[in-house]
Amino acid sequence: MIAPRSLQWRLSLWLGLGLTLLWAFAAVVTAQKLRLEMNEVFDSALEETGQRLLPLAVRDIVGRDSDDDASQSVATMREHDEYFTYVVRDGEGQVLLRSHKANLSDFPPFTGMGFTNTRTHRIYSDAALQGTVTISIAEPLARRRAVAWEALLGLALPLGLLVPVSLIGVWIVVRLSMAPLRRFRAQTEARGAGDLTPISAADLPLEVQPNAQAVNSLLERLRCTLEAERSFTANAAHELRTPVAAALAQTQRLIIETSDETARKRGRDIETALRRLFRLSEKLMQLARAEGGRLKASEPIDIAAILRMLVGEMAESADGAGRIDLRLPDATVLSDIDADAFAILARNLIENALKHGARQEPVRVALSADGVLRVANAGPAVPPDLLARLSEPYERGRAQAGGTGLGLAIAKTIAAGTGGTIALTSPRPGREDGFEASFRMGGLA
Repeated sequence: MIAPRSLQWRLSLWLGLGLTLLWAFAAVVTAQKLRLEMNEVFDSALEETGQRLLPLAVRDIVGRDSDDDASQSVATMREHDEYFTYVVRDGEGQVLLRSHKANLSDFPPFTGMGFTNTRTHRIYSDAALQGTVTISIAEPLARRRAVAWEALLGLALPLGLLVPVSLIGVWIVVRLSMAPLRRFRAQTEARGAGDLTPISAADLPLEVQPNAQAVNSLLERLRCTLEAERSFTANAAHELRTPVAAALAQTQRLIIETSDETARKRGRDIETALRRLFRLSEKLMQLARAEGGRLKASEPIDIAAILRMLVGEMAESADGAGRIDLRLPDATVLSDIDADAFAILARNLIENALKHGARQEPVRVALSADGVLRVANAGPAVPPDLLARLSEPYERGRAQAGGTGLGLAIAKTIAAGTGGTIALTSPRPGREDGFEASFRMGGLA
C-alpha cells in the first residue's frame, strides 16, 4: 500500500487503522469472555433444571402402578421450542420417564453425576435414591452457538456503526489540528513578489514552529539581499545622472562653439550616447522602484485622472505631439495601486508604443471602467517567438529603434507587484498588424 503524501491523510489513516484494530481486538476478547460467561449461565440453568425435575420424577415413579413397567413420555400442553430434553432411568439403565421430544440416541449411559459433552449436546446428570434413579438433561450445542452468535452480532453491530463515526471524528480532529498549518501555507502563498515580511507563526504547533522560524529567517536574508541590490541600482543610477547631465551640457556647448565639421559630427555622436545613458539611468531607477515594493496606496485613487494628466504631459513632447488618442470612461476608476507606480507603468507602455509604432497612425490609449488599460500602436506584427521575450529586461522589438529594452520589463514588474497582469498581443485584435499591451489591475475598489 502506498502511503498518502498528505500529513493530514497519513495521521487520519494510521490513527483510524490503529483504532479499528484496537476495537477489533477488544471485540474478540469481549466475545470470548461473553461466551465463557454464557456457558456458565447455561450450565447453571441446566443444573438447576435437573435438580428441580429429579424430585418430581422420583415422586411420579414411586406413585406409579408397579405393574406399569413401560416408560412414560411426558405430554406437552401446546407446541413450543424445547431446548432442554431429559431422560429418567433406573439403576440398570431402563428408561422410566422422558420428555416428549427426547431422542434416546442423544443420551449416553449414566456414568456419574456432573456435566458431559457429546458431539451434539451438553448433558447434565444427577442421581437419587442411592443411584437407583438417574436423570440426564441435554441441551443442543447448536443452540448455545446460535445464542453466542446472536450476542456477538448484537455487540458487533454497534461497533460497526461506531467505527465509521470514529474514523470520521478522527479525520475532523486531525483536520482541525492542521488548520494552523493551512493558514501558514495560505499566508506564504499569498505573498507577492515584493513582500518578504515575516509570516505569523504564533498559533503553529511547537513541532512546526522551528520550520516557520527557518522560513522567516530565510525571508529576512532574502529581503536584505534584494534591498542591497535595489539600493545599489537606484544609487548608481541616481549618481550617474549628474555627471551625465554635465557631460551632455559640455558636449552640446562644444558642438555650438566648434567650427570643425568633423568635431561637430563626433560631438553629436557623443551627445546621442550620453542621452541614451541618461535614459538608461532613468529606467534603472524606475526598475529599482518597481522591484522595491510599496506599490499599493493606502487609499483608492482615481487612475483615470492620473492617466489624463500623464497623457497631457507626454502630448507636449516631440515624440507625443498629436500622436496619442486617449479614451477614458465617464465614471471614475478607483484602484489601490500607488499613483507613482501607475504613472511609471503607463508612461513606459505609451513610450514603447510611440517609439516602435508607425508614425502615420496615432497611439491609442484606452482605459475601461473595469480597470483595463490598453495601449495599441500600428506597425509590423511582432513574431510570436519575439513577442514571448519582449517583457524580459533589455529585449528590444526592433534593432533599429532606440531604447533601453527595459520599458515592458518595468511595466511587467509593477503589474506583478500589484496583483495585476500584463498581456502583449500582436497583431492587434481585429487588425492584421500592430501591437497592443493591456494591463488588467488586481486591486479595483
